[in-house]
Amino acid sequence: MDTSVQIYETRQQQLIRTGKAVPRFLQGVYPFAGRGVFDAVPLHDELRYIVPKDRTAELIYFRAGNLSDDILYLSVTANDIPVRYFPIGPKSDIHVPLAIVENHPAGTKIEITIAAPRGLTGTIVVDTGLLEIESGV
Repeated sequence: MDTSVQIYETRQQQLIRTGKAVPRFLQGVYPFAGRGVFDAVPLHDELRYIVPKDRTAELIYFRAGNLSDDILYLSVTANDIPVRYFPIGPKSDIHVPLAIVENHPAGTKIEITIAAPRGLTGTIVVDTGLLEIESGV
């Protein structure tokens, strides 16, 4: 009888276990005021991350909840260029584990922006997971 046990771990788990990567999070609960669906603006200064020297970063997952009465969208930007869009319905939430993950080099500014219908106010809950990895790994 074979009693051997095979243990499988994801790339992320292996990088964290070996100390080659550290999880980072952009998260919180924030009020907003819509300026128009074509006018995405930074949601909050706390939702900005700059990849440190000698590191790269990957966006691993994105969760958010919209407590307002209308649809809006959040976007993740890299150096002010949108790289992901996340539409969220009224009084709804999303959870997206990302299957395609881009590697962002040192110095990249990653930020969460919001666009909502003009005059719409409300509250948004954000939980974004990044993996900060040693360069060259």
